Formats: sequence, structure tokens, C-alpha cells
Amino acid sequence: MPLPAQVRILMSQHIGAPAKATVKKGDAVCVGTLIGEAGGFVSANIHSSVSGTVKAVEPYRLSNGKLCDSVVIETDGKQTVDPSVQPPVVTDKASFLAAVRASGLVGLGGAGFPTDVKLQPKSPVDTLLINASECEVWLTSDTQEMLTCPDDIVRGIQAVLQYTGIPRCIIGIEKNKPECIDLLCQKTKDIANIDVKPLPSVYGTGAELILIEKCLGREVPHGGLPADAGAIVMNVTSVSMLGKYLATGMPVVERVVTVDGDACAQPQNMIVPVGASYQDIVNAAGLKPDVTLGKVVAGGAMMGPAVEDLSYPSTKTCSGLILLSKAAATPPAAEPCIRCGRCIEYCPMGLAPVEVNGAYAARDVEELGKLHVDYCFNCGSCTFVCPAKRPCTQMMGLAKAYYLDQIKKGGNK
Repeated sequence: MPLPAQVRILMSQHIGAPAKATVKKGDAVCVGTLIGEAGGFVSANIHSSVSGTVKAVEPYRLSNGKLCDSVVIETDGKQTVDPSVQPPVVTDKASFLAAVRASGLVGLGGAGFPTDVKLQPKSPVDTLLINASECEVWLTSDTQEMLTCPDDIVRGIQAVLQYTGIPRCIIGIEKNKPECIDLLCQKTKDIANIDVKPLPSVYGTGAELILIEKCLGREVPHGGLPADAGAIVMNVTSVSMLGKYLATGMPVVERVVTVDGDACAQPQNMIVPVGASYQDIVNAAGLKPDVTLGKVVAGGAMMGPAVEDLSYPSTKTCSGLILLSKAAATPPAAEPCIRCGRCIEYCPMGLAPVEVNGAYAARDVEELGKLHVDYCFNCGSCTFVCPAKRPCTQMMGLAKAYYLDQIKKGGNK
């Protein structure tokens, strides 16, 4: 996309403690300059995506309502690379993990978990799973990454296997991406410990628990992590970014973002500097002249949240913006539940939203636990198939949040 006049880079773009700003107003920065240092073990470094001048270091309200620091940078249009950007020297596991941490890499599929922490599991792991399914509606950024950067993907995978000691890797790709399957099969045909596994083109396949079951035939224990089933799961764009960093030393300062939707004039995948506003991204793609923009969704159409303010900055985990017309964005009126059971039939995790709704209404923590509400990953399937058009997904999200909060507090009512 065209370079924006200004970027706002958040110090919280990951799960865990926010980064601590290391620059002040008036400082000159380059592309790749460290502007936020990881604030703890589960945290991630933040780097400047542009060259220019720091205009402010100030609090900013996140989409979840919390405040965090942000660095506002006025771009100079030169995109001068910081002299410190050099390929890291990696000789063993310790130096590899240090390099991953220095890169600021997090789960770019949306989870935002710091990668260096993920690569230090407490349980023995025998498989690195690469999530290349990209089953979210309209998103094609991972597909674009596979088609244009296969060598970076392979380089990143081989580095993880070599320095962590994980013996094998499986790349899971949905069958509706035959070009990606063929290309990565070709790139890995002579590498014995990397396999490409075609997966069913079914919505929800990209969820970690489902991916592990489809690829390994294993079940993650209730409340456990993928490592408890002997696997580490990395998004394909994450491992590609790792491959690029090892070759160039450029940290995570940009990413491919899908811009699509019925209101989008030029649907495309574009390279976006971290911190560019949603408005800048929308302007770059353009709107159809005869369509009124009704809603912008950050992420995929099924799981992404609606954007309240287009001045909000993009982050490392922003994989797409879906531009919906007013007609497409207007939800139908919800009607009473007819207990048809479709929400149960189509839930990829085998949950029962209609039963969860009753338990949540009664604030019955024990029953919510029996119904495994914590397995919900807000895929949106229940709302999509509901003939009464009830907000099942939103209810499941509230029920899960309530249940986890009560468990944390040790309550049962």
C-alpha cells in the first residue's frame, strides 16, 4: 500500500505484558528501529515500520477497552533501514530463541502469542504443525504468502526443527488450495522430515485443536495446550516471517493483509506497515462508488470484530479487513429459539450453544463446565446456521468469559 503520512504503533500487539516504549517525542527512527522492548517473559519487542520522527508517545484505547502506550511516527517517505538490521548469528538453541525474541515475532494467525515462548514447551514435542488451512471467509493472506514466499517458509521450518530438536514437521493445507499444496510439495520433496498434508475444505479446520486431530489423530487434554498432545502449532505466515528474519535481520514491521468484501472496489492482498490506520488501508483499496459502507470487520467475516473507528491502527495480527455494504452489514431481527439443534450440529467443537445459553442465563458455573464452554473459539458457525438469527456466537463468548472469570475467582455461582 502507499506509505501513510503517519503511523500509530501500539505497544500491545500480543498476548502478555505490553512492551515498554524505548523512544520519546522528537526521536528519529528508521525501519526496524526498536521502539518497544518486551515487558516480561510473555511479551514481544515492537519495531518501527517506517522512517521518520516520533511525534508522540501517548496512551491509546484498545479495542478491548484497555489503555496502552502507543508511538506516533510521522513518516519521512525515505524508508531508511536501521543500521542495526543484520541477519542474526544463530549457532545453537539459546541463540536461536534469542533471535526469535529479538525479531518481535508473534502468532500472526491472530492469536498473537510470542513465538519464542511457544518454542519453549514444558512437555515433550515430536511434531511441528504448520497451520496453512486459512479457512476463514474471504481471507487469502496466508495463501498469498505460500505462493510468493515458499522458500522463506521452508527456511523457517528447518530452523525450528534444527534448533529445537523437534524431529518432524507437517504442513496442513486445505484441499481448496491446490497450487499451494503442489508448490510446497515440490519445495519439500527432498526433505525427509517435512510433509505436506492436504486437509478437508471445511470451516473450522484451522482451529488448533481440530488441526491437531486432523493431522495427528490426537486429542489435546481438556484445559491443556498443543504441547500436551506432542505438538507445537505455528501459522504459515509466522514461520515465513521467521525465515525472512533469519535471512535479512528485518524484524516484524509489516504483513500481508487481505482487503475484500462487497463494498471493496479493488479486492486484493496488500503489504501493510504495522501501525497504518484502517482508514489508510480502506483508502488504498477503495470503495465501490455506488455502495454505502456499512461495516468494516477486522479479520475474517466469521470471527472478526466490527471496527468502531477507522482511525484504529493495524497490528501484527491483523490479517484482513472486510468492507461490507450497508445492506450486507444490517443483521436480520432475532427471533425466539425454536430448539432445532442446528447450532449443535454445525459446531466444529461439538458444543451445545442452546444448552450453554440456558446455563449462562442461570449463571450456573458447574453446568457451563460440564458443557465445556471454554472450548468455544468463537468461530461464528452457530449464528450463521441459526434460522432464528439469534446472536449465539456473542452469547457463547459472554458465557465463556463469565465461566473463566468465575473459575479464576474460585466461585461456583
